[in-house]
Amino acid sequence: MAVEITIPRLGWNMEEGVFIGWLKQDGDTIRAGESLFTLEGEKATEDIECLDTGILRIPPTAPKPGDKVSVGTVIGYLVREGESIGWAEPSKPTESHQERRLTLTSTQRKQVDVPVGLADSTHPTDSARSTRMKAASPRARRAARELGIDWTKLVGGGRTGRILERDVRAAAQGVSYSTLKASHAVPLTARRQTIAARLQGAARSVVPVTLTTTADVTNLVNLRNQFKSSGEFVPTYTDFFAKLAAAALGAHPLLNASWADDQIVLNEGIHVGIAVDTEAGLLVPVVRDVPRLGLRQIAAIARDLTQRARLGKLKAAEMEGGTFTVTNLGNYGIDAFTPIINPGQCAILGIGRILRQPVVHGDTAVIREQVTLSLTFDHRIVDGAPAARFLQALVRLVENPGPALVT
Repeated sequence: MAVEITIPRLGWNMEEGVFIGWLKQDGDTIRAGESLFTLEGEKATEDIECLDTGILRIPPTAPKPGDKVSVGTVIGYLVREGESIGWAEPSKPTESHQERRLTLTSTQRKQVDVPVGLADSTHPTDSARSTRMKAASPRARRAARELGIDWTKLVGGGRTGRILERDVRAAAQGVSYSTLKASHAVPLTARRQTIAARLQGAARSVVPVTLTTTADVTNLVNLRNQFKSSGEFVPTYTDFFAKLAAAALGAHPLLNASWADDQIVLNEGIHVGIAVDTEAGLLVPVVRDVPRLGLRQIAAIARDLTQRARLGKLKAAEMEGGTFTVTNLGNYGIDAFTPIINPGQCAILGIGRILRQPVVHGDTAVIREQVTLSLTFDHRIVDGAPAARFLQALVRLVENPGPALVT
């Protein structure tokens, strides 16, 4: 009996997603554990694994790349050898087409980056050589294959003209990011629409207040320089602040609380979300049980999450369950800003750039490393004074980080 292939739920509140494309072809023999298709949910794009074994049959009514699909929708079947589903069989490729498919090796296909069957020679053409000279992100290349777009003819919107996924999807809708004017509408991806909806929801439900203060991070900078000189893996400043914020949250549990069903819920664990800028938008993977982790463990986990976030390989579950968030705009030359609280959380910490500035100690002016911290909190959960005390406690930890970093 045929086994139905359905759209899974990638997040607890997901009702629909965007079908990105099949990773297997109709008629392929599939084994349990192999990836079948790619689905974009509210927070992540995931390759969906098959739970059974059989021959894949894709019906004519199956979704096309870019189609919205509801959770539970049947999009295909797994059948046994000789088992029929009941729709007309697709026409078989001709022998000449099969021969053309075999003329291009897998290595050459990767170099040329064209669909199988579009080249008649084993030697890359001039067009292929120009393709290799042009830069495109992996997500852009995959989107181009799915949408049938020749990405080598696009003008990239990324740094140094790199072609991004948004450029490909815009081209599919007849829009060029390089020629957009103020009067033109920018096409929204499903991810961008989800981000906008979540932020609008947060703006309606949260009562945000932002406090800013300055901390002396000279000792923290010196500590990080020691990691550099030792040749070990160097934690980022975000890693340091995630660990130190978790230490401060342990003594100020209201800042680690959540608002749910019109009541304040004190979370047992301290799970810190780390904001990551990606081509698909802002993602916030979560480092779990931070107080139990050492700094090196936090750094390794955060690096892995950040890399996979930028490659579009995060799972939705890795962005759920956060109780506090850290976001760092220091690399962009920003001093202070107003970060937006993630829905359900009480607070988010914004980290600005570190500057060498003159500071008066007694009657003497000395040069010290300074950073501005911005704490946005939900006034429904906590008042200004307790939030200020948390920020004071964090500043003390930042200025003398050694004891809190020893786990």
